[in-house]
Amino acid sequence: MSPPAAIFEIPVASNDMGIKKDLAVKAAFNVQAKTVAELENKWEKFTFAPIRESQVSRAMTRRYFNDLDTYAESDIVIVGAGSCGLSAAYTLATKRPDLKIAIVEAGVAPGGGAWLGGQLFSAMVMRKPAELFLHEIGVPYEDEGDFVVVKHAALFTSTLLSKVLQFPNVKLFNATAVEDLITRPAPTSSDPNAVRIAGVVTNWTLVSMHHDDQSCMDPNTINAPLVISTTGHDGPFGAFSVKRLVSMQQIEKLGGMRGLDMRTAEDAIVKRTREVVPGLIVGGMELSEVDGANRMGPTFGAMALSGVKAAEEAVGVWDERNAQNKDA
Repeated sequence: MSPPAAIFEIPVASNDMGIKKDLAVKAAFNVQAKTVAELENKWEKFTFAPIRESQVSRAMTRRYFNDLDTYAESDIVIVGAGSCGLSAAYTLATKRPDLKIAIVEAGVAPGGGAWLGGQLFSAMVMRKPAELFLHEIGVPYEDEGDFVVVKHAALFTSTLLSKVLQFPNVKLFNATAVEDLITRPAPTSSDPNAVRIAGVVTNWTLVSMHHDDQSCMDPNTINAPLVISTTGHDGPFGAFSVKRLVSMQQIEKLGGMRGLDMRTAEDAIVKRTREVVPGLIVGGMELSEVDGANRMGPTFGAMALSGVKAAEEAVGVWDERNAQNKDA
């Protein structure tokens, strides 16, 4: 039988020379402190508010499973919380606070490769006009003419991430992998086996990594009429959605990412961010694997603006299909 949840009140002063009096003095000190500065140089009197270990467990568990329940039916799922996925989430949540947006990220730390510039250097380079997105989220930069430089990539990523997480209609499930796509039949005259994407199949990343040495670790699901996939270039979790489209015979093959050419790569990624199959919008470097676009290397403007365009595409698709449903 689990212990009962403890309910505490601030102890009152007592004439007894016991623990109760000591807690009362310390609690009174903490209650009186209104700022961190007021705690300074008074650490001998300091104590945290009382707590029971079960309270910590329940506080985390209750919220997490409530989020799983709430977002089991989402309006839009974003796969991958790198620079493109986070930019898409920010733009979507800003434009459409009425939509319920779930972000699924395989890593513990969201941000993908956007915590550093290139070759483990810290500065982040963005070609113009991507500085417009930096204005939008309030990230300072140095202007170098045709491009700008953020002093540390982590400044961009942490700022964007903090803003995304503050939206009430967005939930990030990190350390969670997408293992498959939910599909529904959507036959066309040219392809009787065509499908539309209707959500994602998820599992904790550590579970996904051990399917080969454990058995019967079935997944969970999130239903959504629209998925934005930004899982990056090919890798352990990269280009996941488009590789799955090939295995499902929804696209014939991947074009494969070509050699590095910043001048052509960034334009191509932004311009061709789109709905690849019904219900699945692809952006960022994952798109380069579909189209055979060039690698762009250590410049991040296309990632941010591909995310902005993916959000714009998602809003357009969402509104169009809602209008069709009303007409029907």
